Amino acid sequence: MAEIGAKPGKRLIVDVIIPTYKPDRRFARLIKRLGQQTYPINRIIVINTEEKYWKPEYGRRAENLEVYHISRREFDHGGTRNMGAGLSGGDIMVFMTHDAVPKGRRVIERLVEALDWRGSQGEIMAVAYGRQMPDKDCSSLERFARTFNYPDKSCVKTKEDLPRLGIKTYFASNVCCAYRRDVFEKLGGFVEQVIFNEDMIYAAGAVQAGYGIAYAAGARVIHSHNLTFLQQFKRNFDLAVSQADHPEVFGGILSEGEGLRLVKDTALWLAGRREVWQIPALIAGSACKYAGYRMGKMYRILPKALIRLCTMNPAYWEKERDIL
Repeated sequence: MAEIGAKPGKRLIVDVIIPTYKPDRRFARLIKRLGQQTYPINRIIVINTEEKYWKPEYGRRAENLEVYHISRREFDHGGTRNMGAGLSGGDIMVFMTHDAVPKGRRVIERLVEALDWRGSQGEIMAVAYGRQMPDKDCSSLERFARTFNYPDKSCVKTKEDLPRLGIKTYFASNVCCAYRRDVFEKLGGFVEQVIFNEDMIYAAGAVQAGYGIAYAAGARVIHSHNLTFLQQFKRNFDLAVSQADHPEVFGGILSEGEGLRLVKDTALWLAGRREVWQIPALIAGSACKYAGYRMGKMYRILPKALIRLCTMNPAYWEKERDIL
């Protein structure tokens, strides 16, 4: 059994790193909640894409907030976060997205505690990610998906869990995720020039290197989206592109089975709530996800124009790439 609940030793320095693009009221709430955390935050480092979308009053919401502006063309899911890591001097780096709002005052504290847990073979935790909770306007389908992916029980995942969990062993999310700086530097940080999934690719490398991944259910943030069918298609297209680009991580590990289980469990949950009228939307949304996923997997044989129609990240394809 993995060891959960170990107390951290000395107080470590924590920096929070947040990439932003068109930050809104949720970002303002995020900064306010970070200022209320029980565990002290040394610096809040914001890497903002396109200065024209930045409101100067955001920078006055916290004395320890620093903002660095980049262009949209410069943004990269891995590279931008590596830039933030390079600016940080903290022992622990907590990466968040600008629309994730801490629920409670112990989010940072719980993440730091989780990094001190150990695997069954004494594995050190490289990563600790938090629990994403549905917002008030969250749809029933998205609400269940949050429960499915982010249960109320904490856990530790290591290489020995691969036969049981498969691709879920590598699951971690930079919506709210803490990293040990020493391990981060040893493993070379995030992969760059990646369309999506930089967090999961890093987690997979950490697991393969003998480290563990901690899921801290007590580190809760409000974060959910009601995506349209087209947005679901595009998101899964990009997800599959990231998997196709990194066969060293995802090759030989099927992820379709996990998606099918989510569909089945969601249908049963809807039936139990007497919301069977939502099952057609579940089926349609799942079909869009699967279609996007399959097309993303074979993106290399698709016409350039079609790729740009399928992706959520057209700016990514504007950069020099082997296929374009």
